[in-house]
Amino acid sequence: MNHMTVLLKEAIDELMTDLQGKYVDCTYGRGGHSAEIVSRLGIDGRLLVIDKDLEAIEHARDRFGDEPRVSVVHGSFSMLERIVTENGMGLLHGVLMDLGVSSPQLDDSARGFSFSRLGPLDMRMNQTEGDTVADWLRVAEEREIAAVIKEYGEERFAKRIARKIVTERGVRDVKTTLDLVKLIEDAIPFRDRYKHPATRSFQALRIHINNELDDLRTGLNEAVDLLARDGRLVVVSFHSLEDRIVKRFIREKEKGDPFPGKLPIKDEMLNRKLRRLGKAAKPGAEEISRNPRARSAVMRVAVKL
Repeated sequence: MNHMTVLLKEAIDELMTDLQGKYVDCTYGRGGHSAEIVSRLGIDGRLLVIDKDLEAIEHARDRFGDEPRVSVVHGSFSMLERIVTENGMGLLHGVLMDLGVSSPQLDDSARGFSFSRLGPLDMRMNQTEGDTVADWLRVAEEREIAAVIKEYGEERFAKRIARKIVTERGVRDVKTTLDLVKLIEDAIPFRDRYKHPATRSFQALRIHINNELDDLRTGLNEAVDLLARDGRLVVVSFHSLEDRIVKRFIREKEKGDPFPGKLPIKDEMLNRKLRRLGKAAKPGAEEISRNPRARSAVMRVAVKL
Protein backbone atom coordinates (compact mmCIF):
# COMPACT_ATOMS: atom_id res chain seq x y z
CA MET A 1 0.00 0.00 0.00
CA ASN A 2 1.41 3.41 -0.97
CA HIS A 3 1.90 5.78 1.93
CA MET A 4 -0.82 8.45 2.11
CA THR A 5 -0.05 11.42 4.34
CA VAL A 6 -2.90 12.07 6.76
CA LEU A 7 -4.35 15.57 7.18
CA LEU A 8 -1.75 16.87 4.75
CA LYS A 9 -3.26 20.20 3.71
CA GLU A 10 -4.74 20.86 7.14
CA ALA A 11 -1.40 20.35 8.90
CA ILE A 12 0.65 22.52 6.54
CA ASP A 13 -1.99 25.27 6.43
CA GLU A 14 -1.68 25.52 10.22
CA LEU A 15 2.10 25.15 10.31
CA MET A 16 3.26 27.68 7.73
CA THR A 17 2.60 31.28 8.73
CA ASP A 18 5.74 32.70 7.05
CA LEU A 19 6.83 31.38 3.66
CA GLN A 20 10.38 32.61 4.37
CA GLY A 21 10.39 30.90 7.76
CA LYS A 22 12.29 28.02 9.33
CA TYR A 23 10.45 24.73 9.87
CA VAL A 24 11.16 21.25 11.21
CA ASP A 25 9.44 18.05 10.07
CA CYS A 26 10.28 15.82 13.03
CA THR A 27 9.03 12.61 11.42
CA TYR A 28 9.72 12.52 7.69
CA GLY A 29 8.12 9.12 6.99
CA ARG A 30 7.82 9.19 3.21
CA GLY A 31 7.93 12.93 2.88
CA GLY A 32 4.34 13.97 2.22
CA HIS A 33 4.44 16.85 4.70
CA SER A 34 8.00 17.83 3.77
CA ALA A 35 7.20 17.96 0.06
CA GLU A 36 4.20 20.20 0.72
CA ILE A 37 6.30 22.51 2.92
CA VAL A 38 8.98 22.81 0.24
CA SER A 39 6.37 23.50 -2.45
CA ARG A 40 5.23 26.55 -0.47
CA LEU A 41 8.59 27.64 0.97
CA GLY A 42 10.11 30.91 -0.19
CA ILE A 43 13.65 31.26 -1.47
CA ASP A 44 14.97 32.23 1.97
CA GLY A 45 12.96 29.62 3.86
CA ARG A 46 14.49 26.51 5.42
CA LEU A 47 13.27 23.04 6.28
CA LEU A 48 15.00 20.58 8.62
CA VAL A 49 13.94 16.94 8.15
CA ILE A 50 14.43 14.39 10.94
CA ASP A 51 13.61 10.67 11.17
CA LYS A 52 14.79 7.70 13.23
CA ASP A 53 14.29 5.34 10.30
CA LEU A 54 17.29 4.93 8.00
CA GLU A 55 15.10 4.02 5.03
CA ALA A 56 13.11 7.22 5.52
CA ILE A 57 16.32 9.24 5.69
CA GLU A 58 17.62 7.64 2.49
CA HIS A 59 14.31 8.53 0.84
CA ALA A 60 14.62 12.14 2.05
CA ARG A 61 18.19 12.44 0.79
CA ASP A 62 17.22 11.07 -2.61
CA ARG A 63 14.30 13.47 -2.82
CA PHE A 64 15.90 16.64 -1.42
CA GLY A 65 19.63 16.06 -1.85
CA ASP A 66 19.90 18.89 -4.38
CA GLU A 67 17.57 21.25 -2.51
CA PRO A 68 19.65 23.91 -0.69
CA ARG A 69 16.74 24.92 1.55
CA VAL A 70 16.45 21.42 3.06
CA SER A 71 18.69 19.71 5.63
CA VAL A 72 18.21 15.99 6.39
CA VAL A 73 19.30 14.44 9.71
CA HIS A 74 19.07 10.86 10.98
CA GLY A 75 17.95 11.02 14.58
CA SER A 76 15.09 11.31 17.05
CA PHE A 77 13.06 14.42 17.76
CA SER A 78 13.95 13.81 21.41
CA MET A 79 17.29 15.35 20.33
CA LEU A 80 15.55 18.29 18.66
CA GLU A 81 17.42 21.07 20.43
CA ARG A 82 20.83 19.62 19.59
CA ILE A 83 19.91 18.89 15.96
CA VAL A 84 18.45 22.36 15.42
CA THR A 85 21.50 24.02 17.00
CA GLU A 86 23.99 21.93 15.01
CA ASN A 87 22.21 22.88 11.79
CA GLY A 88 22.21 26.59 12.57
CA MET A 89 18.46 26.98 12.38
CA GLY A 90 17.97 29.43 15.26
CA LEU A 91 14.42 30.11 16.42
CA LEU A 92 11.75 28.27 14.44
CA HIS A 93 8.50 29.35 12.80
CA GLY A 94 6.97 25.88 13.02
CA VAL A 95 7.49 22.34 14.28
CA LEU A 96 5.50 19.40 12.89
CA MET A 97 5.25 15.96 14.47
CA ASP A 98 3.36 13.17 12.67
CA LEU A 99 3.48 10.27 15.12
CA GLY A 100 2.10 7.51 12.92
CA VAL A 101 3.95 4.46 11.62
CA SER A 102 4.33 4.85 7.86
CA SER A 103 2.79 2.41 5.39
CA PRO A 104 6.24 1.28 4.11
CA GLN A 105 7.18 0.34 7.66
CA LEU A 106 3.97 -1.61 8.20
CA ASP A 107 4.11 -3.28 4.80
CA ASP A 108 7.77 -4.34 4.97
CA SER A 109 7.68 -7.75 6.65
CA ALA A 110 11.39 -7.50 7.47
CA ARG A 111 10.66 -4.64 9.90
CA GLY A 112 8.36 -6.74 12.09
CA PHE A 113 5.71 -4.08 12.75
CA SER A 114 2.77 -5.98 11.27
CA PHE A 115 0.95 -8.85 12.96
CA SER A 116 -0.44 -9.93 9.58
CA ARG A 117 2.95 -10.55 7.91
CA LEU A 118 5.67 -13.08 8.71
CA GLY A 119 8.91 -11.38 9.64
CA PRO A 120 11.56 -11.09 12.35
CA LEU A 121 10.19 -9.70 15.61
CA ASP A 122 12.11 -6.43 15.40
CA MET A 123 9.93 -3.25 15.47
CA ARG A 124 12.84 -0.82 15.94
CA MET A 125 12.31 2.55 14.28
CA ASN A 126 16.06 3.09 14.30
CA GLN A 127 17.56 -0.07 12.85
CA THR A 128 21.07 0.89 13.99
CA GLU A 129 20.64 0.70 17.75
CA GLY A 130 18.84 -0.94 20.64
CA ASP A 131 17.23 -4.31 21.30
CA THR A 132 14.61 -5.83 19.05
CA VAL A 133 11.29 -6.93 20.52
CA ALA A 134 12.52 -10.55 20.28
CA ASP A 135 15.64 -9.63 22.27
CA TRP A 136 13.59 -7.96 24.97
CA LEU A 137 10.96 -10.70 25.25
CA ARG A 138 13.77 -13.25 25.68
CA VAL A 139 14.92 -11.71 28.98
CA ALA A 140 12.14 -9.49 30.39
CA GLU A 141 10.34 -10.61 33.55
CA GLU A 142 6.72 -11.67 33.30
CA ARG A 143 5.45 -8.74 35.35
CA GLU A 144 7.41 -6.29 33.20
CA ILE A 145 5.96 -7.71 29.98
CA ALA A 146 2.46 -7.57 31.47
CA ALA A 147 2.96 -3.97 32.60
CA VAL A 148 4.10 -2.84 29.14
CA ILE A 149 1.21 -4.54 27.34
CA LYS A 150 -1.30 -3.23 29.87
CA GLU A 151 -0.03 0.37 30.00
CA TYR A 152 0.88 0.97 26.35
CA GLY A 153 -1.64 -1.34 24.72
CA GLU A 154 -4.51 -0.98 27.19
CA GLU A 155 -4.88 -4.75 26.81
CA ARG A 156 -7.23 -6.34 29.36
CA PHE A 157 -5.56 -9.76 28.99
CA ALA A 158 -2.01 -8.47 29.47
CA LYS A 159 -1.21 -10.85 32.35
CA ARG A 160 -2.41 -13.89 30.40
CA ILE A 161 -0.34 -12.87 27.38
CA ALA A 162 2.78 -12.25 29.46
CA ARG A 163 2.42 -15.60 31.21
CA LYS A 164 2.03 -17.38 27.87
CA ILE A 165 5.14 -15.67 26.44
CA VAL A 166 7.29 -16.56 29.44
CA THR A 167 6.03 -20.17 29.48
CA GLU A 168 6.64 -20.68 25.77
CA ARG A 169 10.06 -19.02 25.65
CA GLY A 170 11.29 -21.71 28.00
CA VAL A 171 10.53 -24.22 25.26
CA ARG A 172 11.30 -22.25 22.07
CA ASP A 173 12.37 -18.77 21.04
CA VAL A 174 9.73 -16.24 20.09
CA LYS A 175 11.54 -15.01 16.97
CA THR A 176 8.94 -13.98 14.43
CA THR A 177 5.82 -11.85 14.28
CA LEU A 178 3.63 -14.88 13.71
CA ASP A 179 5.23 -16.73 16.65
CA LEU A 180 4.02 -13.91 18.85
CA VAL A 181 0.61 -13.69 17.19
CA LYS A 182 0.02 -17.39 17.87
CA LEU A 183 0.93 -16.97 21.55
CA ILE A 184 -1.41 -14.00 21.91
CA GLU A 185 -4.27 -15.82 20.18
CA ASP A 186 -3.78 -18.82 22.47
CA ALA A 187 -3.68 -16.61 25.58
CA ILE A 188 -6.82 -14.56 24.91
CA PRO A 189 -10.07 -16.34 25.91
CA PHE A 190 -12.25 -14.61 23.30
CA ARG A 191 -11.85 -12.23 20.36
CA ASP A 192 -13.06 -8.71 19.72
CA ARG A 193 -15.04 -8.96 16.49
CA TYR A 194 -13.74 -5.55 15.36
CA LYS A 195 -10.06 -5.83 16.29
CA HIS A 196 -7.32 -8.41 15.70
CA PRO A 197 -6.28 -9.98 19.04
CA ALA A 198 -2.64 -8.94 18.53
CA THR A 199 -3.35 -5.26 17.76
CA ARG A 200 -2.93 -3.89 21.27
CA SER A 201 0.09 -6.03 22.17
CA PHE A 202 1.97 -5.13 19.00
CA GLN A 203 1.26 -1.45 19.59
CA ALA A 204 2.48 -1.71 23.18
CA LEU A 205 5.70 -3.52 22.30
CA ARG A 206 6.48 -1.05 19.50
CA ILE A 207 5.96 1.91 21.83
CA HIS A 208 8.13 0.33 24.50
CA ILE A 209 11.05 -0.79 22.34
CA ASN A 210 11.25 2.66 20.70
CA ASN A 211 10.71 4.66 23.89
CA GLU A 212 8.04 6.54 21.97
CA LEU A 213 6.11 8.25 24.75
CA ASP A 214 9.16 9.52 26.64
CA ASP A 215 10.62 10.76 23.34
CA LEU A 216 7.34 12.56 22.65
CA ARG A 217 7.39 14.32 26.03
CA THR A 218 11.00 15.40 25.51
CA GLY A 219 10.39 16.50 21.94
CA LEU A 220 7.36 18.59 22.87
CA ASN A 221 9.27 20.46 25.56
CA GLU A 222 12.24 21.11 23.30
CA ALA A 223 9.96 22.23 20.45
CA VAL A 224 8.30 24.89 22.60
CA ASP A 225 11.65 26.28 23.71
CA LEU A 226 12.85 26.45 20.09
CA LEU A 227 9.79 28.19 18.65
CA ALA A 228 9.87 31.91 17.98
CA ARG A 229 6.95 34.02 19.17
CA ASP A 230 3.85 33.17 17.10
CA GLY A 231 5.54 29.97 15.89
CA ARG A 232 3.29 26.95 15.46
CA LEU A 233 3.39 23.49 17.00
CA VAL A 234 1.38 20.94 14.98
CA VAL A 235 1.07 17.34 16.20
CA VAL A 236 -0.79 14.51 14.48
CA SER A 237 -1.24 11.45 16.69
CA PHE A 238 -2.80 8.06 16.00
CA HIS A 239 -3.77 6.57 19.32
CA SER A 240 -5.16 7.77 22.60
CA LEU A 241 -1.95 7.53 24.65
CA GLU A 242 -0.11 9.92 22.33
CA ASP A 243 -3.03 12.28 21.98
CA ARG A 244 -3.53 12.40 25.74
CA ILE A 245 0.10 13.44 26.24
CA VAL A 246 -0.18 16.16 23.57
CA LYS A 247 -3.48 17.46 24.89
CA ARG A 248 -2.22 17.65 28.49
CA PHE A 249 1.05 19.23 27.41
CA ILE A 250 -0.68 22.05 25.54
CA ARG A 251 -3.10 22.59 28.41
CA GLU A 252 -0.26 22.83 30.96
CA LYS A 253 1.68 25.29 28.79
CA GLU A 254 -1.48 27.38 28.43
CA LYS A 255 -1.94 27.56 32.19
CA GLY A 256 1.66 28.52 32.84
CA ASP A 257 3.69 27.98 35.99
CA PRO A 258 1.77 26.51 38.94
CA PHE A 259 1.19 28.79 41.93
CA PRO A 260 -0.89 28.30 45.09
CA GLY A 261 -4.45 29.39 44.33
CA LYS A 262 -4.72 32.25 46.85
CA LEU A 263 -1.52 34.09 45.91
CA PRO A 264 -2.07 37.49 44.23
CA ILE A 265 -0.37 36.52 40.95
CA LYS A 266 -0.71 38.69 37.85
CA ASP A 267 -1.40 36.91 34.58
CA GLU A 268 1.91 37.99 33.03
CA MET A 269 3.75 36.29 35.90
CA LEU A 270 2.36 32.86 34.99
CA ASN A 271 4.84 32.34 32.11
CA ARG A 272 2.26 30.96 29.72
CA LYS A 273 4.06 29.48 26.71
CA LEU A 274 1.34 28.23 24.37
CA ARG A 275 -2.19 28.95 23.25
CA ARG A 276 -4.21 26.24 21.56
CA LEU A 277 -5.66 27.04 18.16
CA GLY A 278 -9.12 25.65 17.53
CA LYS A 279 -10.36 22.22 18.42
CA ALA A 280 -8.69 18.91 17.69
CA ALA A 281 -9.05 18.12 13.97
CA LYS A 282 -9.81 14.70 12.52
CA PRO A 283 -9.91 13.35 8.97
CA GLY A 284 -13.20 13.63 7.14
CA ALA A 285 -15.20 10.75 5.72
CA GLU A 286 -13.73 11.24 2.24
CA GLU A 287 -10.13 10.98 3.48
CA ILE A 288 -10.91 7.92 5.60
CA SER A 289 -12.57 6.22 2.61
CA ARG A 290 -9.36 6.79 0.59
CA ASN A 291 -7.08 5.83 3.47
CA PRO A 292 -8.62 3.69 6.23
CA ARG A 293 -5.41 4.02 8.29
CA ALA A 294 -6.33 7.69 8.78
CA ARG A 295 -9.40 6.94 10.86
CA SER A 296 -7.70 7.27 14.26
CA ALA A 297 -5.73 10.46 13.49
CA VAL A 298 -6.09 13.55 15.68
CA MET A 299 -4.34 16.85 14.98
CA ARG A 300 -3.72 19.47 17.66
CA VAL A 301 -2.24 22.91 17.02
CA ALA A 302 -0.78 25.52 19.37
CA VAL A 303 0.95 28.87 18.94
CA LYS A 304 3.96 30.10 20.93
CA LEU A 305 3.26 33.12 23.15
